[in-house]
Amino acid sequence: MRLVFAGTPAVALPALQALIDSPRHDVVAVVTRPDAPAGRGRRLLRSPVGALADEHDIEVLTPARAKDPDFRQRLRELAPDCCPVVAYGALLPSSALEIPPQGWVNLHFSLLPAWRGAAPVQAAIRHGDDITGASTFRIVRELDAGPVFGVVTEKIRPRDTAGELLDRLARSGSRLLESTMDGIEDGTLDPQEQPADGVSYAPKVTVEDARVDLTQPAIAVDRLVRAVTPDPGAWAVFRDERLKLGPVEPSDVDGLAPGELRVERRRVLVGTATSAVALGEVQAAGKKRMAATDWARGSRIEAGEYLA
Repeated sequence: MRLVFAGTPAVALPALQALIDSPRHDVVAVVTRPDAPAGRGRRLLRSPVGALADEHDIEVLTPARAKDPDFRQRLRELAPDCCPVVAYGALLPSSALEIPPQGWVNLHFSLLPAWRGAAPVQAAIRHGDDITGASTFRIVRELDAGPVFGVVTEKIRPRDTAGELLDRLARSGSRLLESTMDGIEDGTLDPQEQPADGVSYAPKVTVEDARVDLTQPAIAVDRLVRAVTPDPGAWAVFRDERLKLGPVEPSDVDGLAPGELRVERRRVLVGTATSAVALGEVQAAGKKRMAATDWARGSRIEAGEYLA
């Protein structure tokens, strides 16, 4: 099939590469978010998807909005049979959805109808799910509500961060998306409507959402930190400045008040509503990431100091 692939961040790269390598399909263009300023010089950088397309001499479309007339006209000229989507990052209007005969097919990193929305992997970890996965579905006007072509499942490991889990889902999901394109071309896939029960939503995680509340139980603190690692990154406040936190380790130490710090020879503990957790890597304002023990020595933490 002739495909126009839509995606933006690095998580979409395995799927795009799989479709480029497929002997059955021809990726004639990609649609990605416009080049964005990055780094100290604020130089405009191509998105990861756009950069991979450039490497393969594939046309790159960067509409500011998917409803722009020029974009829709170019899409009609390209005449794709289907438009696979992975983390594109913008809403698609009906006028664009109607162009490819086989529609737009999204690879979403959850087992729909669970965790519709922008941050399904983060939500699955934060809520303590044991199993997650990826789904391919036809895009409709309602958010992530279209009929499902196929799924793959993935066990959530006890110490998974969102980044680690998403990396695995990106790989297994790429194979799912390729097989979905094959099945659509063959006419062998019959997409199934999502059940009305079990719908849940996972909105985008903000920096404020990633602030660690140490009055919560240790299990909730651990899940939150892993759910927002690496992006946007967990944080708390120490001496009136933001301290970024890497994944923590649960412990069996009791007796510390929520947020209370205890520096030991080989670890730094912080109290929660239940048992304490041991800090992993931390990053103080203007500093590099370092082991919590190194940070504690340099900060000369005194008894009775807290994270808030």
